[in-house]
Amino acid sequence: MTGEVTLNGRVLPIGGVKQKLLAAQRAGLTEVFLPQRNEADLDDVPDDVRAGVTVHLVGDVLDVVTGALTAAAEGAGASAA
Repeated sequence: MTGEVTLNGRVLPIGGVKQKLLAAQRAGLTEVFLPQRNEADLDDVPDDVRAGVTVHLVGDVLDVVTGALTAAAEGAGASAA
């Protein structure tokens, strides 16, 4: 996890998106949350990396919490079935 959040909950842009996504792929991560303001930086990410990692663009910390809890609930449901 990297980046900053304002006191109002806005997610601020980060640097090094390409390098962070390459590292996420090497670590075996498949779900990544990025600040919405970094969307243009995804053009620099190789296609094979983008294909292997699902990127969720978020503008507010509530988007991160909701996305993380939804993913966790879906993962728990899949393993319980």
